[in-house]
Amino acid sequence: MNLKDLKNEWINEFSQPLMIAGPCSAESEAQMLETARRIKETHANVPIFRAGIWKPRTKPNGFEGVGVIGLNWLKKVKEEYGFKTATEVANAHHVFAALEADVDILWIGARSTVNPFTVQEIAMALRGTDKPVIVKNPVNPDLALWIGALERLLGQGITNLGVIHRGFSTYQKTKYRNNPNWQIALDFKSQFPNIPMLIDPSHICGNRTGLADITQEALNVGYQGAIIETHSNPDEAWSDASQQITPEVLAELIGNLKMRSTDLAGFEGDMGRHRTLISDIDFQLIELLSQRMKISEKIGKLKKENDIAIFQPERWKVITEYATQKAKETGMSQEFIEKVFKTIHEESIEVQNNIMIDR
Repeated sequence: MNLKDLKNEWINEFSQPLMIAGPCSAESEAQMLETARRIKETHANVPIFRAGIWKPRTKPNGFEGVGVIGLNWLKKVKEEYGFKTATEVANAHHVFAALEADVDILWIGARSTVNPFTVQEIAMALRGTDKPVIVKNPVNPDLALWIGALERLLGQGITNLGVIHRGFSTYQKTKYRNNPNWQIALDFKSQFPNIPMLIDPSHICGNRTGLADITQEALNVGYQGAIIETHSNPDEAWSDASQQITPEVLAELIGNLKMRSTDLAGFEGDMGRHRTLISDIDFQLIELLSQRMKISEKIGKLKKENDIAIFQPERWKVITEYATQKAKETGMSQEFIEKVFKTIHEESIEVQNNIMIDR
């Protein structure tokens, strides 16, 4: 069996969009029960309550979770309010404890997905379970690692799988804590449309601003749901306080979401015409880029003949200023225009570098 053969019918147990909500970290029994109670009282469509029991932190000496005692609080949430429960596991010890506490859904975090040894340990500890296991994308933008993690789980007989898109770390300053890099997630979805994909807007945004927009964007491209950090008193949360919201704000967010149909019946003709126009423009773009790179080759030869450095800071300054100007003129986002120009510029440098070293 391979990943494309999986049915993943576990998600059909829940209405869509599937919403998973709860605090970033379990802090106390009272905090867990109050958050659960308020989520339930809002009548928001949230069937699964999440909480971090073990919290991997970037630096030592920070709050790293309450540990096994928090699993008892998750059980109380299930018993008193009827939620299914979910938590993150990062090693075999976590897996055995979570299974013993009958946690319903387990997820593997981004810091674990990036390490094949860790994923293999978790997969072997989970061997044969029929509980859904959801894998977050790795911290770095590496599609193969993400797929590889799922293959390791499948290799241990785990067939109820899903993924969470939580964005990717970047050294660049953007409006996101973790850059969405939508294309990587959509490439995954294109290869494995049968594997449910959820969005994690809390970790993408890193704050409360934009959670609704990111979640809706995900639903617009066919994601099946979201996992959103929700706390009874977000400002006092012990971890990731700035990105958590109250149950009442969560209910409002969910109430405004719209699922998008994948059924094109009734407007295939219009859609087909628009896609034909896009394909034609894409072809023209490729032809123009090809011509541009041929000019870059000529510039590279001139630089080589005259011992001139490839990168010219003043030229890059002109390009970025031009990108800003064109963004204003066209109404497109400056971030998008700069990204396009940066990619073209990097390829141009690569072309010229190949000439310099006679590749």
